[in-house]
Amino acid sequence: MAMTSIQFQPGMSLSELFEQYGTERQCEQALEQARWPEGFHCPSCSGIEHSCFYVKENKYWQCSACRAQTSLRSGSIFHGSKLPFRKWFQAMFLISQSKNNISALELKRQLGVGYPTAWRVKHKLMQVMAEREVGRALQGDVVMDDAYLGGERRGKAGRGSENKVPFVAAVQLSTQGHPQVARFDPIGAFKKADIGQWAERYLCASTQVLSDGLNCFPGVAQAGAVHVPEVVGTGRRSTDMPCFAWMNTLLGNLKTALAGTYHAFNFRKYAHRYLAEYQYRFNRRFDLKAILPRLLRAAVTTGPRTETWLRLAEHSC
Repeated sequence: MAMTSIQFQPGMSLSELFEQYGTERQCEQALEQARWPEGFHCPSCSGIEHSCFYVKENKYWQCSACRAQTSLRSGSIFHGSKLPFRKWFQAMFLISQSKNNISALELKRQLGVGYPTAWRVKHKLMQVMAEREVGRALQGDVVMDDAYLGGERRGKAGRGSENKVPFVAAVQLSTQGHPQVARFDPIGAFKKADIGQWAERYLCASTQVLSDGLNCFPGVAQAGAVHVPEVVGTGRRSTDMPCFAWMNTLLGNLKTALAGTYHAFNFRKYAHRYLAEYQYRFNRRFDLKAILPRLLRAAVTTGPRTETWLRLAEHSC
């Protein structure tokens, strides 16, 4: 394999993690800087005048205007968590720097916590990724394909399997034909109306969409996009067609990462979150060192997400 600057960039090493975020105090300072980069702003009234006090080594800010009290955890994804911040940073490191994925079971072992705690941490961080990616729209030249999660062990094969969860895979290409950003979104069914609704959310009107000619894909016209079908046809495989090379590579990597890491999860309930995790890392692959600080910023600006909320099916971000 030819070496590329993207594939072989150093990223953040384990040594750098402990140098920068090895103590609780270092983590707290990083969180405070991420949450209030220009100084404290009251989340209730946006006031800046405040005082600070400590309760059992936990720092609190009290707004001088409305008297509201705030901690680093309150109002963020860390809300209600008793897990030390350094454990959260280790989890963010493992999830953001992993080439494939890391399961909740492996996270449990790496962090030295119970499985329920590891599951909550994993799903909270995946939810942060999902909410960060929800506003991403594709433009220019885009290749789309239909894909499925699950259904390998029982039920009928192919499209229409009752055990498979359908999702749209779309990748935006540069003028040189290289992948820039991608979207992987669960969808109700591969019908023109469903594709039209997806396109209205995630495609710009100027987009030119290349697909394999599946009957539903002309639905992208609902968003003003131009559909260019490249029909695969009988006896012809998309893997033999250069125009689908990047899409096949991305889907192959995605499915390998999921199958090799997660041996069992509820596809129908949680597919959106697991797909968002892969999408988040892929779209930030050009600067691996920056992924953890960016994830930290997203975590402190995402509101509380309880376990009950996380276990509900098919949240809209």
